[in-house]
Amino acid sequence: MTYTQLREALQVLGLGDRASLRQIKRRHRELIKAHHPDASPDADPEMIRKVNAAYRVIDEYVTAYRYSFCEEEFYEQNPDEQLRRQFMDDPFWGKG
Repeated sequence: MTYTQLREALQVLGLGDRASLRQIKRRHRELIKAHHPDASPDADPEMIRKVNAAYRVIDEYVTAYRYSFCEEEFYEQNPDEQLRRQFMDDPFWGKG
């Protein structure tokens, strides 16, 4: 897989640069339902193939992804905790 293929897959599924696994799966199901031949007589089977291929590319990427458990990544993923850590000891905002 190339980065270009990954970007194209995100575009097909209509996902941004950050998406949770739940969002990826939900979007895949939405698109499959919308383009399924049972849902619409004008359904395009090629679109279902594109959506499934895009999902496979993204699934391959997230399955092989190595998670980072470092502190910086934790605070990037949890901005509320970053704020709490930053201002906890502040007399005005924190415990005082």
